Formats: sequence, C-alpha cells, structure tokens
Amino acid sequence: MDALVIDDSRAMRTILGGMLTDLGFRVVQATDGRDALARLAETPAARLALVDWNMPEMDGLAFIRAVRADRAYEGLKLVVVSTETEQAQMATALEAGADEYVMKPFTRAVIAEKLGLLGLAGPSA
Repeated sequence: MDALVIDDSRAMRTILGGMLTDLGFRVVQATDGRDALARLAETPAARLALVDWNMPEMDGLAFIRAVRADRAYEGLKLVVVSTETEQAQMATALEAGADEYVMKPFTRAVIAEKLGLLGLAGPSA
C-alpha cells in the first residue's frame, strides 16, 4: 500500500517514512503541499497521506482542501501530523477533510493506532 509523507523537515519525513515502512507501506516523500500534489498524481494508488500543517509554498490545510476538491482522491485518507495543538486548528483541519489529527511529538504506537482507526493498519501494526 502506498503512502505519502508530506513535511518540510527532512528529519520528520525520515522518521514518519520509517514508521510507515515498518507498518508495511511503500512511502513517497514530499516537501510541501505543491510537491505532494505532483507526487500524488504520480502515485494514484496512494491510500494515505501524513500531512504537516506548517510548510512553505502550500501548507497542509491548502493541500487537504485541494485533495478533497478532486474526486480522483476520494479514497485517500489524510492524517495531519503537526505541532499545532489548538482545538480550533484541529477542528479546521477536520472540517477541511482531514480524517485524523496527530500532535507532535508522537510515537509509532500513536501512528499505528490512528491507521487502525482508519482501517489502514499495516501487517506489522
């Protein structure tokens, strides 16, 4: 199963990518929302995107809105992974179309639990 990890931090992409790989996903990385839209077009079988909120070029919220406006990506599960902890921002992300929200810092267990809630638990979750 394919997954996108979208974060402007290379370290965070590496950490999340490693977790998803361990959970049975093939991972594609993107540095911001605009890059992620291009990678998504190249990875039509993607079932999951882990999306940072704060990124240059196109932030996570704009990415979520763009994906939800395109029926081609109806089945894509979107999980915001962010340092933004205010309830209003979480609500905004969910209203825009995010399926789940994970606050940084997080653990592999938290990511696996969220994926399980979305029906995307990998074989070793």
